[in-house]
Amino acid sequence: MRYPKLRELAEAFRALFGKPYTSRFPFEPHVPHPNFRGQPVFDEKKCLGCLACEEACPADAIKHIDEPDGKGGAVRRMIHYTDTCIFCGMCEAACINDHLGIRQTNEWELSYFDRSKAFESIEKDLQLCEACGTIIATKDHLAWLADRLGEMAYSNPTIYLNRLRELGISDPNLLPVLKDGGRSDRMKILCTRCRRETTRYEKP
Repeated sequence: MRYPKLRELAEAFRALFGKPYTSRFPFEPHVPHPNFRGQPVFDEKKCLGCLACEEACPADAIKHIDEPDGKGGAVRRMIHYTDTCIFCGMCEAACINDHLGIRQTNEWELSYFDRSKAFESIEKDLQLCEACGTIIATKDHLAWLADRLGEMAYSNPTIYLNRLRELGISDPNLLPVLKDGGRSDRMKILCTRCRRETTRYEKP
């Protein structure tokens, strides 16, 4: 008969009287390691709605929906599907706002009885072209561009007019919708196509 060695007995006693290797979940909440890559979550204040995270997501777990807000404007709804996400962190790495618009958390308990609820979303106000109604970008994205460009933002009417609107100092008298293609049309927030239409001229 083979008897256990002292080392094996010591390991048996440590396993019997020591702490368990696993957590006591679900009886006690599990605290993951600080470096654990859990569910990415949008930061409503930092997210610009620029869609960089959607472009970078290899699992196609981030989508957006542009829809009317019922007040004559439109909103962009950013949606992150947690049941499709692989927690790779590419969305956070691709975020243009110092990687703060969407960040990974330690959230790991993501079970649902109803899979249709396995998502999180935020809404961002969209800036529409004041001539044709085309979506230009989110208002937060335009404001971020103005901050990054500084004084150079004044070379782009769409960016600086959006900035003046945000500050509440734009004059609405400069923004009537005219059909004659005059200079007052250039003092509106326009998409690139409408900006070209108000700037070009036909040679005689």
